[in-house]
Amino acid sequence: MRACIPLALAVLCGLAWADLYSAPTSCQGRCYEAFDKHHKCHCNARCQEFGNCCKDFESLCSDREGFSYSSDAITKEEIQSISEKIYRADTNKAQKEDIVLNRQNRISPSETRDQVDHCPKPLFTYVNEKLFSKPTYAAFINLLNNYQRATGHGEYFSAQQLAEQDTFLREIMKTAVMKELYSFLHHQNRYGSEQEFVDDLKNMWFGLYSRGKEEGDSSGFEHVFSGEVKKGKVTGFHNWIRFYLQEKEGLVDYYSHIFDGPWDSYPDVLAMQFNWDGYYKEVGSAFIGSSPEFEFALYSLCFIARPGKVCQLSLGGYPLAIRTYSWDSPTYGNGKKYIATAYIVSST
Repeated sequence: MRACIPLALAVLCGLAWADLYSAPTSCQGRCYEAFDKHHKCHCNARCQEFGNCCKDFESLCSDREGFSYSSDAITKEEIQSISEKIYRADTNKAQKEDIVLNRQNRISPSETRDQVDHCPKPLFTYVNEKLFSKPTYAAFINLLNNYQRATGHGEYFSAQQLAEQDTFLREIMKTAVMKELYSFLHHQNRYGSEQEFVDDLKNMWFGLYSRGKEEGDSSGFEHVFSGEVKKGKVTGFHNWIRFYLQEKEGLVDYYSHIFDGPWDSYPDVLAMQFNWDGYYKEVGSAFIGSSPEFEFALYSLCFIARPGKVCQLSLGGYPLAIRTYSWDSPTYGNGKKYIATAYIVSST
């Protein structure tokens, strides 16, 4: 009954506002509500990205079954099993001695909007750039500068740039990581041949759609791996190689991090804040030290198996969740959707 006392009377009685307000600690009846800073925990669409969800968000608000009513359902257990196989197959990943990080200061999720640089030194102290001579790394890096980062400006690929897309897909398909993924999806009746799989990956990731006023100004690959700027903010940009190269050129300024994954080897996971040549990224989650094919495989797996949903993985015995979103219009190939974004939302 206390909550019904008028505020003026409460003050006269010596009651603080905090005594009157009992912040909810459950997502019961709150799934995907608007963010409210007064709540102790949250149930909005981005709470997993910021690490401030209520404990029951996953059970109450996430569709964890995916294709549970489909004749070719992919179960959570199967996704976790194949993700472990992909994790073990990533022989091109960085070794512990290949990367030295200087994580510096960790901040709370409530501070991510402050745009304060808590880390005077770069994130990457050292990277063994011999990694970048590996075929998949080299092919990946060639793609990064094929885009205009500002949305609203159409993307137009030259013959060479289109060939670079094909080279990247061809090189990653030679790896054990992508062979594991294709074998799994073929067994699940998602693809009848490897060529069908590759063709779908090319459309899914490199097909152009519009995020702004200009037709064909974006793609899943550009958004997730290269990064974009929309309405004065950084969107996407979830790749450690891109981050390192831009930091090396003085274009990225590392501000802080809010999460450091439980892995004691690479790949690891870091959720960080940074400034990209004048534009701020509030939370950018990324694998650290993974090969390009590893990230491409896991994001593709989640987009295919759990499109627009939270995808529960297991990597080295640790849980990891990835969230994907599709771009509904336009579509390709019998109504298939392009990937709009994929990012890590939690790992504990």
